[in-house]
Amino acid sequence: MTIQELNERSRTVFRHIVESYMQTGEPVGSRTLSRISQLDLSPASIRNVMADLMDAGLLDAPHTSAGRVPTQMGMRLFVDGILEIGNLTESERADIKARCAVDGRNLEEILTEATSMLSGLSNCAGLVIAPKSDSSVKQIEFVRLGIDKALVIIVTANGMVENRAIELPPGLADSALREAANYLNAKMAGKTLQQARGEIQRELDSHQAQLDDLTQVLIANDIAGWGGGETLIVRGHANLLQNIQALEDLDKIKELFDILEVKKERIKLLDLAEKGSGVKIFIGSENNLFSLSGTSMIISPYKNSQDQIVGAVGVIGPTRLNYARIIPMVDYTAKIIGRLLD
Repeated sequence: MTIQELNERSRTVFRHIVESYMQTGEPVGSRTLSRISQLDLSPASIRNVMADLMDAGLLDAPHTSAGRVPTQMGMRLFVDGILEIGNLTESERADIKARCAVDGRNLEEILTEATSMLSGLSNCAGLVIAPKSDSSVKQIEFVRLGIDKALVIIVTANGMVENRAIELPPGLADSALREAANYLNAKMAGKTLQQARGEIQRELDSHQAQLDDLTQVLIANDIAGWGGGETLIVRGHANLLQNIQALEDLDKIKELFDILEVKKERIKLLDLAEKGSGVKIFIGSENNLFSLSGTSMIISPYKNSQDQIVGAVGVIGPTRLNYARIIPMVDYTAKIIGRLLD
């Protein structure tokens, strides 16, 4: 069904039911709707319209004597045909941009901040799929943290900074750290982390690497996997537990958490985001990944400098989430993160 197939009276009643349900989460009755001055309809007339909308599969009654709530098909019809998407204010745009700024942080830290930000602004669960970095290495440095530890700092050509603490071989002098940095800068400059790892491994295999112990430590720490590696970052689980009114709802949310923790499912999220361009909206069982959780997901991909989709940002919440506000928020956040990868 399309929104054009409903007459004006049905569209108006349907819109008010959905908007009221999205605000309160409660079923909407005919008496409540009759008090809305714009409708100018009696409760009996409204009940007749609501009955027609139920027959069309757009409304449902949770209980016999209760009001009506939109079905999954009804929510999809509302989102596609009635919803008016809002615009972010300049201050909201500036806040998102500032919180996604590099400021010496590595990519995973930025994406974690973006996830928390989306969760806070939407009052839902925010999620980000972090990509593997394919930017070339610009510089590598070692900073000693103690007798047996050092901080490896890798700066990539796109300005991202990756920091990792590593264990040092026993008795390694500061001069050896400097020599290692010089050696690795000569070998890694202009290469991606994946390429750099291969270069170091080949030299180790042929016994040509300088400071074998330290370079072996980097291999053991898998520098090729630094910069993300399709990590799924989720923040705001507690937001999904608010306003739960039935035990079965709690079970659905627990099931959603279990799904998010399964690594093999992460790639499916990215697959969903890659189908087409721009923001995707999945309501209930439209998203096979969360088909039993009773939730909606708004997700948008972001691209690297080669215009390849490498990750996605999004929000997961109840089907009555604030689509008009969250859609532009997710879209803008994805664009800002994409610019960091240029």
